[in-house]
Amino acid sequence: MSVKLSPIIAGVMNWGIWDKNLNTNEMNHLIHLFFENGITSFDHADIYGGYTTEAAFGKAWATSKIDRKKVQLISKCGIQYVSENRPENHIKHYNYSKEYIIWSAENSLKNLQTDYLDVFLLHRPSPLLQADEVAEAVEKLKSDGKILSFGVSNFTPFQTELLRQKTAISFNQIQFSATNHEAMLDGSLDYMQLHKITPMAWNPLGVVFRENTEQTQRLKLLFSKLVDKYHVGSDLILLAWILQHPANILPVAGTINVSRIQQLMKAKSLVLDTQDWFAIWTESMGNKVP
Repeated sequence: MSVKLSPIIAGVMNWGIWDKNLNTNEMNHLIHLFFENGITSFDHADIYGGYTTEAAFGKAWATSKIDRKKVQLISKCGIQYVSENRPENHIKHYNYSKEYIIWSAENSLKNLQTDYLDVFLLHRPSPLLQADEVAEAVEKLKSDGKILSFGVSNFTPFQTELLRQKTAISFNQIQFSATNHEAMLDGSLDYMQLHKITPMAWNPLGVVFRENTEQTQRLKLLFSKLVDKYHVGSDLILLAWILQHPANILPVAGTINVSRIQQLMKAKSLVLDTQDWFAIWTESMGNKVP
């Protein structure tokens, strides 16, 4: 089943105890704020908040009164994190057994207080992954109506193809930004276009606002000019740079800042001049394009 997500996705990773530690009312307010500003897809993973953020979000979702059919819930499974909530884990590892995948999806449904996930992803590739076993789990979850579509996260083209031979892959959530653009060069985005796999981009702003390096200094100097030209903030220019790629990448925005959330969708209608698009890539690399 084809699932349509919003052009920008709300990233929920930092809503819980890992960072913002929002309460139920605060999460409820954020859900409505994103929804009212056209961002209807929410990105989760079971491990967020040490396996607690999904349930915290679920409590807020249950009180939101928003029509479930008008939002899309995404979650991921597979990472076995060392956490007091998983005392059996003594080292970080991955589990992609059929039984675990099904249990994890059902656990996410319980925590999120929903009957189905719009998108269910394997969080990271494992060298012990058995493609046939994964496919059996996915087909079971689909036939039971517990997931609508399936995908991967942080998988290379060959790792994706191994699974795609056994079951349909609709999404791959990867790291992609102006400061981390390898997927544009190593065939990852080409492969996804070829096989009609929709990319999602985590950390879409890269390190522009978090690090002071020669790379970010070059970009900030360029943005000081582009901000005046396009009359928007540099964060929206960075998102527009991603959205302009022909692979139809969906950025996952982690902000909880009200004014920024209200502005995010402007990036969808912002079309950068081709030379400005290449200027951003050029300043990121520190040299002209090949």
